[in-house]
Amino acid sequence: MSRAKAQDVAVLALTDHDTTSGLARAALQAEKEGIELIPGVEFSCDWMGRNIHVVGLNVGLTSPALQALETSQLNVRRERAELIAQKLAAAGIEGALEGAKAQAGNAVIGRPHFAQFLVEQGHCKSIDQSFKKYLGAGKPGDIKQVWPDIDTVVATIVESGGVAVLAHPHKYKMTRTKLCAMVADFYEVGGRAMEVVSGKQPVNTIKDLAKIAQKYGLLASCGSDFHAPNNAWHELGRFSPLPPDVSPVWSCWE
Repeated sequence: MSRAKAQDVAVLALTDHDTTSGLARAALQAEKEGIELIPGVEFSCDWMGRNIHVVGLNVGLTSPALQALETSQLNVRRERAELIAQKLAAAGIEGALEGAKAQAGNAVIGRPHFAQFLVEQGHCKSIDQSFKKYLGAGKPGDIKQVWPDIDTVVATIVESGGVAVLAHPHKYKMTRTKLCAMVADFYEVGGRAMEVVSGKQPVNTIKDLAKIAQKYGLLASCGSDFHAPNNAWHELGRFSPLPPDVSPVWSCWE
């Protein structure tokens, strides 16, 4: 929150993966910094065998359905972390689970924490190399998990009072035809927005995503996709503006 203030961010949504545990602490600091905090979460789910991310914005944190899904997702992530560590051990890298836990602290363990461990221990020179060599698709630490279907995730977000947003659609590496099919299904089950801007995207990508959002009647979201400091492509408050011909998602609660 302090970094967001320093970057001239006035409104910020915190959307950690599969957990809302950071929101209480974030809210306290946001109030001190004079930042409007939008409570959010980013859930992993399945669409046609693909791992898709759906963001919930302005969610109701006391929703039993939201809390139940969060608990389920955290259990899946814990199991996944154990399996990743086993695979890395088979590849000759011991102590990965303990190392990732140390990197994560109180946070939910994810692949970035394993990547940080690999760099710290000298197995890789960078986070990118960690994914390319050990953690990315088809690599030893690539563990496929059974996530809930997109219908369940969207329904849970809507039941909590939030808006379901299709996250970073350009990152799924689909053909445009398949992407449009996914967007159509997403809207059909209650999705109401999509990230037209996520980080620093090419202008043509933004224009095309804006057209898809308009075609399917979706509101548009934008954000930095910030994960950690010192990443120029994903820095707080540093992303392209929304095109003028789309309706912003914040119009739902503004």
